[in-house]
Amino acid sequence: MDYGRQWFGHLFKDNYPVMYRMAFSMVENADDAKDAVNQVFTQMWKGKPKVSESSIRGYLLAATRNQCLHILKQRQLQRQLEEELQQDEAEHQDEARKELLQELHQIIEDNLTEQDRCVLQLHYEEEMTYAETATVLGISTAAVNKHITRSLAKIRQTLKNAK
Repeated sequence: MDYGRQWFGHLFKDNYPVMYRMAFSMVENADDAKDAVNQVFTQMWKGKPKVSESSIRGYLLAATRNQCLHILKQRQLQRQLEEELQQDEAEHQDEARKELLQELHQIIEDNLTEQDRCVLQLHYEEEMTYAETATVLGISTAAVNKHITRSLAKIRQTLKNAK
């Protein structure tokens, strides 16, 4: 088979539309379809396979199909890799969050009074309002505000000093 420029140009012009439509139907993306067809022609030009004139179209379509399957496999591998990375990142964030919460609980335990800890627990963990917290503890809402303000200031200062 003659692989001259003129012959190859005719081969490209005659077969590109059919190859592109097939590729697009498989990969469902115009750029990927163009890449697949161009890759087939590039490999054909470089490798110059021994294919008879009568079977050249079948060869080109089979090569296009194989190139599309390769693209689809690469997409699948890319998606799997992205999912694994997202899962690893989520696990890392969960671990970091757990470590931060442990550190925060330790700071609360080491630096706050029993009354401060109790006010914080009722307000933040039990999600009680200042009034509800005050009623449960038998103190004023102003006292609840004072405990929370003082406790948060101590926690911030302890975290700031730890860095």
